[in-house]
Amino acid sequence: MKYKSSAVWKGSLKEGAGTMSTGSGALVDKAYSFRTRFEGEPGTNPEELIGAAHAGCFSMALSNILGQAGFTPDKIETTATITLEQKDGSFAVTSSHLDVTASVPGATPEAFAEAAAKAEKGCPISKLLNATITMDAKLV
Repeated sequence: MKYKSSAVWKGSLKEGAGTMSTGSGALVDKAYSFRTRFEGEPGTNPEELIGAAHAGCFSMALSNILGQAGFTPDKIETTATITLEQKDGSFAVTSSHLDVTASVPGATPEAFAEAAAKAEKGCPISKLLNATITMDAKLV
């Protein structure tokens, strides 16, 4: 399986702007800029998209692992917080923190925690990120 996404950038770093698109069409020419990435201006940025990918990937991995253990989740909600900071004179994504809340009928807190830990390590996006990945997982 191969998936394609693209970006077009025009201009200098601070005054320029660009667009990002995904092959599926989920994003089509979505605008981004220095201001949306580093100054909090509304809009998207690469780190936000990595966070969405990590949250989605983890949720699917957790559902799979719970299913293998005989549980069907009613709902898994995952929020990924991506940290971008200066490191060694340039910017780096240094961590991804997952906040997870799930409703899983019949699951014990221990079974849920075990499944969440396996999903955190086994999610393909977790494996991709060369960053510290942390998580808080709650069974409700």
